[in-house]
Amino acid sequence: MLPRANIPAMQMHLDEISRSVARRAHAVVLMDRAGWHSTDRLKVPNNLTIILLPSRSPELNPVENVWQYLRQNWLSNRVFETYDQILDAGCDAWNRLLAQPETITSIGMRKWAHAGR
Repeated sequence: MLPRANIPAMQMHLDEISRSVARRAHAVVLMDRAGWHSTDRLKVPNNLTIILLPSRSPELNPVENVWQYLRQNWLSNRVFETYDQILDAGCDAWNRLLAQPETITSIGMRKWAHAGR
């Protein structure tokens, strides 16, 4: 959880993804075209390739469904009195989801991606 979505936060995110990629492996990261995703100021680690999705096509971005799932199951219809409560709720929701890898798979699955199988 970070207080802002900006270039430094995106750099931290890419660096964290890079550290999680297995040695001698390469990862592809799909991103929308938010300004902090598509800037030349990002230093993309050598073990990552960024693929920018077409503009105005949230249906292609599985992470949109992840956020929707988090809101529907753990974050909606709540009032937070402090910033720390917001952080705690967001981290709790994220950790709950991480404990359910099968849910993450089902949220991110796209039938069209498996049409040739």
